[in-house]
Amino acid sequence: MPDPSQAPGPGSARDPGGAPASGAAPGPGSSPDPGAAPDPEGVPVPDGFPVPIGLRLNQAARAVGRAFDEALAQAGGSLPVWLILLNLKVRRPGTQRELAAAVGIREATLTHHLNAMDADGLITRTRDASNRRVQVVALTEKGDQAFLALRAAAVAFDTRLRAGLADADLATLATLLTRLSANVAAPPGDGPPWAGLADHH
Repeated sequence: MPDPSQAPGPGSARDPGGAPASGAAPGPGSSPDPGAAPDPEGVPVPDGFPVPIGLRLNQAARAVGRAFDEALAQAGGSLPVWLILLNLKVRRPGTQRELAAAVGIREATLTHHLNAMDADGLITRTRDASNRRVQVVALTEKGDQAFLALRAAAVAFDTRLRAGLADADLATLATLLTRLSANVAAPPGDGPPWAGLADHH
């Protein structure tokens, strides 16, 4: 026969002293834990609170960036790979240093990406005949195919991003983005518009 002293009584999630057992949900009327972090979903934004422009801009940039990364990944690449292939195809830099400048990243970061692309058969690296310390990067046939696939993904994504925007809207957007950047930072130099983006991948 079971020992009556071991049978659970009313409110079985309690210890013998009557206190709630560890992990048990607080009952009605119990006070919230003062040390617990507030639930962001449960904190309403006050009426009339102006959402900062920087917050909206950051949210939009993160959403667009994630979506573009996903589009490139579905095509078999990434943002750094796309920018490297694009510059090798369009600008045709003569050396690895020139390629780093064209992509807008540090040489050490470029080397990291080139190592992976070389292993995947997308590029070749050879020593310059006149200067053995200089490496020349070139696309392989597989690299050309990857470029075409990522270009198609980038064009499709740009079309998707422009949906519902007239030419006048796009011109206004470009003006506003330029003005916002100028309000907080020095004017950009002569670097490419994608400078620095690949450093964060």
